[in-house]
Amino acid sequence: MVSITIHELAHGIVALSQGDNTPQVTGHMTLNPVVHMGWESLIFLCLVGIAWGQMPVNPSKFRYHKLSNILVSAAGPVSNLGLASIGIAGLYLSKDNGLVSQEFLYLAAQINITLCLFNLLPIPPLDGFHICSEIFPGLKWLENSYFGLFAMMIIWITGIGTIFFVVSQWIICKLVPTLSVCSF
Repeated sequence: MVSITIHELAHGIVALSQGDNTPQVTGHMTLNPVVHMGWESLIFLCLVGIAWGQMPVNPSKFRYHKLSNILVSAAGPVSNLGLASIGIAGLYLSKDNGLVSQEFLYLAAQINITLCLFNLLPIPPLDGFHICSEIFPGLKWLENSYFGLFAMMIIWITGIGTIFFVVSQWIICKLVPTLSVCSF
């Protein structure tokens, strides 16, 4: 919940910096996860372990249409990378001193790297799609199709989505090889 909330707030902060006041007007500039995720997403998180969030923005208000849209879209995954970096730094510096467990820091880093990588996929409505569709405008038609829903179903039903967790574990173990989960 914390990662998704900060991810969505990052979109809002950058949208505000790019001239769009929609996040503020709609009351989304808050740390309240219910505002960003909604009850449906929170219930889904509890039942299935998957959740989502949203930050309303109005690209027509952006100062620099394409560049601003890319910056706003990239802000969420970059925030997850920042949260993962904090977790990895904590792992690197801590020796499980009792204040914060290494398991918690590892899980925080893994979840945030996974969220970053997943959100960069060029599938609507993910952030990676918004970035790619600004660079390759011919992709915009996919936004109003069932392609995104179909692609996400394939990723999770087939288990392909687990690759994000494997890659995030690999990244963490390359940076902090002394962890017990890294002895494979």
